[in-house]
Amino acid sequence: MLARLRILFDNFTLILIAVVLAATFIPAYGAGAVFFKWLTSFAIALLFFLHGAKLSRQAIIDGVMHWRLHMLVFACTFILFPVLMLSLQPILRPVLGDELWVGMLYLAALPGTVQSAIAFTSIARGNIPAAVCAASASSLVGILVTPLLVKLMLDADAGTTGMLESVVRISLQLLLPFLVGHYMRRWIGPWVDRNARWLKSVDQSSILLVVYTAFSAAVIAGLWNAVPPVSLLLLTVVCSVILAIVLFATRWLALRFKFNKEDEITIVFCGSKKSMATGIPMASVLFAGGAVGPAILPLMVFHQIQLMVCAVIAQHYAKRCEQVEAECSC
Repeated sequence: MLARLRILFDNFTLILIAVVLAATFIPAYGAGAVFFKWLTSFAIALLFFLHGAKLSRQAIIDGVMHWRLHMLVFACTFILFPVLMLSLQPILRPVLGDELWVGMLYLAALPGTVQSAIAFTSIARGNIPAAVCAASASSLVGILVTPLLVKLMLDADAGTTGMLESVVRISLQLLLPFLVGHYMRRWIGPWVDRNARWLKSVDQSSILLVVYTAFSAAVIAGLWNAVPPVSLLLLTVVCSVILAIVLFATRWLALRFKFNKEDEITIVFCGSKKSMATGIPMASVLFAGGAVGPAILPLMVFHQIQLMVCAVIAQHYAKRCEQVEAECSC
């Protein structure tokens, strides 16, 4: 049984589930909640500082060169997802309820992943340099675009802070550390690159802190009374359908605009994924109190589904490339 779980879920996902359970049964109260809130804020700032230090100036320059691919990835990430979600509102909102519907809209506004999009592109033998540029640029643009999209899609009473306040908080807590980290790359960049493997734990620890703090507040506010098991099952089905539609759309668009197979692979994996590494910390800045838990729950479900499905698709692409190479060598 444990071996099967490890096939479907990686170690971090299992730890994430354990943290949600810990927040459910042992939520942070009073002074403990205040401590975790400040610790989480520090961890998020450190996370984006390191993200800035990782992104090289050359990656930004290279990203401009393949502009058609990047424009399509951005369109899928920041236009296709929101338009699709809003078009399904008459169906999804009654099915999921208002709290999870807010989370679905937040999911639609998020940037794409970086590490997993690049990893799947590599496995599938896609255009890796383009994937690095597209994923990095999406993450950077999302710091500014996501709050604006969230504000546009959500009503005034949806639980977000005001537009000006959101911009200020995003700038101070996310964008400023990112810019400082990128500026300091000339001094700390080589050290960051050498220690990338163990620095990955900073990313994961930040996410775990945000999840525990957010779900503690949500549990105290009555999250699991508002989101029963049936709603979680429906949420899983909805996320699976959304992912299937976007995967089909990204591949169709890549073929429609006559991209080659390597670029098609990059577009599919970079344009269909949503970042938990960016989304969970950003939710703690954009949403107030107990609204954070329901806002990130769809993201957590969607993230796990996209990892499992994209792993299968990447292997399928890889085998297809191997078959083509074998035929060409004959």
